[in-house]
Amino acid sequence: MYIDHALSARKLPEIPEDREEILRVLSREIYGSLPSAQPAAAEIDSEDANAYAGKATERHIRVSFSVPEGKFSFPATVLIPNAVHRPRLFVHIAFRPNVPDRYLPAEEIIDNGCAVAVFCYTDVTSDDGDFSNGLAAAYPRTGAESSGKIGLWAYAAQRLADALGAWQCFDMERLAVIGHSRLGKTALWCAATDERFSLAVSNNAGCSGDALTRGKQGEHVADITGRFPFWFCENYRRYAGKEERMPFDQHWLLAAIAPRFVLVNAAEQDLWADPESEFLCCAAAGRQYERMNLDGFIADDRPPAPGDFNGAGRIGFAMRSGGHFLSRTDWNAAIRFWKEKM
Repeated sequence: MYIDHALSARKLPEIPEDREEILRVLSREIYGSLPSAQPAAAEIDSEDANAYAGKATERHIRVSFSVPEGKFSFPATVLIPNAVHRPRLFVHIAFRPNVPDRYLPAEEIIDNGCAVAVFCYTDVTSDDGDFSNGLAAAYPRTGAESSGKIGLWAYAAQRLADALGAWQCFDMERLAVIGHSRLGKTALWCAATDERFSLAVSNNAGCSGDALTRGKQGEHVADITGRFPFWFCENYRRYAGKEERMPFDQHWLLAAIAPRFVLVNAAEQDLWADPESEFLCCAAAGRQYERMNLDGFIADDRPPAPGDFNGAGRIGFAMRSGGHFLSRTDWNAAIRFWKEKM
């Protein structure tokens, strides 16, 4: 059988049954430890109750919370469909602050009855090795297990969820986080460490995100830690060129979200991310759900192909044609999966 043989060849470490043990290992070895949670509040800077031809309310807000030696804040934009009482809510960790944007089909999301809160990741801290700006300045590196930038962006998404939950206008039982590429890795870590998120959507997250590392094509630990060591804790670099020594693999990250929902969006031409390794990561993580007597990952026993939508289990996988991008197709797959699940 294709899936069983492919996973057997990868020689993956067994997933611990204890979610807290999974998080301890992933914190120590790859992403770093998150700061302790702090209460957050949102101040509305401006509001348009008749946005998008009256279909939505658009709010520009500033999220604030305590950090060591003071306060930190960052801007976000929130779109709320006017025709839906207590809509489900996407938290979108975004590359750009624009709403709408080429990565954010805002009106399509609203027309599907979903609210979305968007923040630009660099408004939290810069995407580089500088830990003296933004949120990183409050939590500088102090050791090999200190959080990398992925952890800080995930922490900001969690504080945004805090602030919006206080408004009591969203269905916080249907709270999702979504991101693309490095921000897909961030979305997974955000949901893994915060059980309020009922769904995590990773889009083309690949290496160190939603793709198995062992046996992977394209990007490897040596590549990603060579170019972007600041995304991770310093310990992760120990596995550059030595991936077989990792006591974990990326199926642990998806498994840490169980019994909640995960959707992995892949693209046929995104060979750096490696769609087959993303597909097999879903299959391997599905075993954690099966331990809980839940449907984990359900798919035809063959390699993934464009047009696939494997949405029957609690882990979903969708694959489209094309390359590395967060498209309308990907958003619609996320909305479809979410609505079919809850």
